[in-house]
Amino acid sequence: MATIRKSARSTNDAAERPHPDATRRSQRSRQAIYDAALALVGEVGYPKTTIEGIAARAGVGKQTIYRWWSSKAEVLLEAFLDLGEQAVQAQGQEEPYAIPDTGDIAADLKAVLRATVDQLYDPKFEAPSRALAAEGLVNEQLGREFVAKLLEPSLQLHVDRLRAAQAAGQVRPEIDPRIALELFVSPLAQRWLQHTAPVSYAYTDTLVDYALHGLAPR
Repeated sequence: MATIRKSARSTNDAAERPHPDATRRSQRSRQAIYDAALALVGEVGYPKTTIEGIAARAGVGKQTIYRWWSSKAEVLLEAFLDLGEQAVQAQGQEEPYAIPDTGDIAADLKAVLRATVDQLYDPKFEAPSRALAAEGLVNEQLGREFVAKLLEPSLQLHVDRLRAAQAAGQVRPEIDPRIALELFVSPLAQRWLQHTAPVSYAYTDTLVDYALHGLAPR
């Protein structure tokens, strides 16, 4: 009987002992993989980053990575999206981000492009941004996801601000905001990606001035 009581007590103790939280453990592994992917791309570049290297850096088996992603490109894209979400949380933003509307469209566009320059040259963002942009040119599926999840939401913010400027009479009503934003966003992206010339606040300010006022004599 003593043995039976002991077994029963052991069974009860085991039942009361908290079980490991599988969801929490899974999230820890995912975060470790994100961090490893971003770190390796920054240290050795995208071509030399491998699933095996990410797994070793994260302290997980590579089968864990392949259970969630089919390629290093997918890992990096998701890691970069997570990095952006962390940046938003760090700034304490509870509402969806929008380009500020101070009533001065030129000042607002210049401010957001200056912030873009800062992010493009932030070491945490620069290497993965370049890697994803380059890989998206040769990997059509990744390119579509990159545009849909990262690029298009950002461009839509510019569209919204330009539409507000149209409503305020600061931009001609017949202008297509989606085309207009390319006058200052696309040159910045090209210069940054291809290293054709330095990128600075003075440069982005000039882009906004040219886009808003045109090139013809006034």
